[in-house]
Amino acid sequence: MDYKSYIAEKIAIEGVSREEIESCLAVPPANDLGDYTLPCFRFSKLLKKSPAAIAEELRAAIPTDGVLTEVTAVNGYLNFKIDRTGYAARLIETIRSQREAYGSSDEGAGRTICIDYSSINVAKPFHIGHLSTTVLGSALVKIYRFLGYRVVGINHLGDYGTQFGKLIVAYKKWGNREEIEKRGIKALTEIYVKFHEEAEKDPALEEEAREAFSKMEKGDEECISLWKWFVEISIAEFKKVYALIGADFESWNGESFYFDKTEDVVKALKEKNLLKFDGGAYIVPLDEYGMPPCLILKSDGSTIYATRDIAAAFYRKKTYDFDKCIYVTSAGQSLHFAQFFKVIELMGEEWAKDLVHVPFGTVSIGGEKLATRTGNVVLLEDLFREATEKTLAVINEKNPTLENKEEVASAVGVGAVIFHDLSNGRIKDINFILDDVLNFDGNTGPYVQYTYARCSGILEKAGTWQCENWVLTSDAERSIIKTLGLFPEKVDQARRELEPSVITRYLLDVCAEFNRFYHDCPVLKADNEAVRATRLGIVKATANVLCNGLHLIGLKTPKNI
Repeated sequence: MDYKSYIAEKIAIEGVSREEIESCLAVPPANDLGDYTLPCFRFSKLLKKSPAAIAEELRAAIPTDGVLTEVTAVNGYLNFKIDRTGYAARLIETIRSQREAYGSSDEGAGRTICIDYSSINVAKPFHIGHLSTTVLGSALVKIYRFLGYRVVGINHLGDYGTQFGKLIVAYKKWGNREEIEKRGIKALTEIYVKFHEEAEKDPALEEEAREAFSKMEKGDEECISLWKWFVEISIAEFKKVYALIGADFESWNGESFYFDKTEDVVKALKEKNLLKFDGGAYIVPLDEYGMPPCLILKSDGSTIYATRDIAAAFYRKKTYDFDKCIYVTSAGQSLHFAQFFKVIELMGEEWAKDLVHVPFGTVSIGGEKLATRTGNVVLLEDLFREATEKTLAVINEKNPTLENKEEVASAVGVGAVIFHDLSNGRIKDINFILDDVLNFDGNTGPYVQYTYARCSGILEKAGTWQCENWVLTSDAERSIIKTLGLFPEKVDQARRELEPSVITRYLLDVCAEFNRFYHDCPVLKADNEAVRATRLGIVKATANVLCNGLHLIGLKTPKNI
């Protein structure tokens, strides 16, 4: 039963639709206030009455029934209590029958969402600074698909630009093909770092790099051959990390894919009198919108990020006809996105409003800022390896006979890193202290996975069982059931706010409620069979919700830890 819809049907407010009333219904923070509440403050101006008077009048007009057991008016709030035993039976049966589909919907049917995420630079290491864009984007892909949308995951690889000129010069001067074939991106990073070290002593190297990139743009065979080789090496290594995270993409079209499409952008901008010649370069002035100009062509005639991003947006609209195109990148790129979104709007494209930037904060290790060009990076592969090794050490100490313990250690170690990144509001800066991230007793990924494993262990010990007569005996039971019922709402909230942390925080709430329930309410040794079966139903429903929620944010669910 959809209780919000049921309650909204009982409430009649002149000039207010049932849909609006339903959207205003909320879950009170404390159980003694009821199961749902309607704040009447927002109707005060319309009805020219105090919120308290509105709440009291509505209460008097709503009778209790087999579903609503109590309706009260308290300080401008209209509170509802429902038949909790009936609610528990319906909810647990719904979760049992829907299983992995619980919390999903078809609200997105017929709509397409493009999500541009990860999109890291080729020939540079896949390091911790790329973690947020990758796990945030991957979680959003999963959430949107869960809600019935067609989702196109896009890895807009940074496979074009002056950095390749630098790398070509660095390879010719200091590179070794056998060494790079053997060590991959690590070897490429070393010569890239060396380039910047030497360029500080010899600025002429920067001009060599610009010339190398210009030759590449003009079709120089040697430069293009080296560039393609760098790309192949990079993608092969990236895919190893994506496999660990569970990220997938429908498109790997990087910046280079759009090079021959930028001419159409430049042509359209000229035709619309938006392109201005300034200091040898071509720009779109944006000063009246409070932004610096958007650079389209540099003085040497080469394209820039904005040019290629505009071309990519047009291509995606034509190819996928998206309802929304989401870009998951750092907050430091906010101006760039605001600029090229505005340029597309000035070109007269109505769909510019459907372009959305999802920013996030910076990531550091122990408070130390990271940078590729100085070589101060922590590779994600290395971070995941260390997290896995530390988790394996804990397992060897506490559960040395565990089957598939290496696989479990990977699931928990990698999951801990992902969960930590997603547990904060995305705009907050993140500081990784690995021992804290791996703590089984804190608000961490391992804590949630362990709670799921505890549920699985209880169910395994219980064997077969069946509940025919639901019996609730404690507030702890009612509280966990109430929390489980919020899952569909939390998934949709995460989608609306583009904030996967809504799900991580919710999962922590589920774990807290479940562990209180488990402490207060004996399950396998319950007083009678009906109580035992009811509590096993709660355990199974909890396991189901934890499993669905963890999968949405990219974590695996081992049944034994």
